[in-house]
Amino acid sequence: QVQLVESGGGLVQAGGSLRLSCVASGRTFNSLTSLTMTWFRQAPGREREFVGGSGGGTYYADSVKGRFTISRDNAKNTVYLQMTSLNPEDTAVYYCAARFGTVVYSINWQYDLWGQGTQVTVSS
Repeated sequence: QVQLVESGGGLVQAGGSLRLSCVASGRTFNSLTSLTMTWFRQAPGREREFVGGSGGGTYYADSVKGRFTISRDNAKNTVYLQMTSLNPEDTAVYYCAARFGTVVYSINWQYDLWGQGTQVTVSS
C-alpha cells in the first residue's frame, strides 16, 4: 500500500504564493518514478477538479496554467505544487493523488491513491 501525505496549505492573500508538498511512502512503494502524481482540488459545493499532474509528461488545467508548477524530487519521494498569483477562486482543499504508470488522467476516479488533503484559502 502507498500512503500520500500533503502539507503546505494555509491562508494567503490574493496575489501571494504557496508551495504544497506530497510525500509518498509505503511497503509496496519502491520509487516515485513508478507513479503518476497528480493534484486535484475541491471547493465547497463543487466537484473535485483536476489541477495538474506529472507522469510521462506534465499537464495543467487551463485555470492554473502559467501560475502553478508541479515538480518532483524522486530522491525524497516528494511532489510539489508551487502556486503563484493566487486568487480567491483558488480556495479549496488540495489533494495529492497517485497511480502506478505514466499516464496523467484528469478524472479523479482513475486514481486509487489519495492523500488526506490540505486546505488552501486565498483572501481578497
